Amino acid sequence: MISIKQINEKDIDLCYGLDLNTISLWNKKQWANEFKKEGTKIFGLIIANLVVGICVFQVVLDEAQISYFVVNHNYRRKGFGTYLMSYLIKECEKLNINKLILEVSSTNFTAEKFYSRFDFFTVGMRRNYYKDGSDALLKEKKLTSK
Repeated sequence: MISIKQINEKDIDLCYGLDLNTISLWNKKQWANEFKKEGTKIFGLIIANLVVGICVFQVVLDEAQISYFVVNHNYRRKGFGTYLMSYLIKECEKLNINKLILEVSSTNFTAEKFYSRFDFFTVGMRRNYYKDGSDALLKEKKLTSK
């Protein structure tokens, strides 16, 4: 059974554990801070009571910024990332969000291809943004309002 639910602060260990085993973006304190940010929503993709994907985004007025999006390595290339992103887009449309934005490493070709399938376009770049010296591509997706 596949489901998506909003994750709350009691699930920090789940979030940190998945992060640690995938992209290692945030430490436990940074995860705790995400739960405290106003307008932040954190969703988990759950399969058989196991969190296999997480999406963190922050709503500011009529825009949402995706700050974290990951699916466990064992569940990639099986449509779960697409399922989670589709859910996120529908949630943003319900919230009358006009634009989704995110950053992705210029060296992460898999993620860039994934986001392009959802009509995210590169609108800018931050040079030497990541720890490894790679650039961050600023991506944007316009949402149609209902």
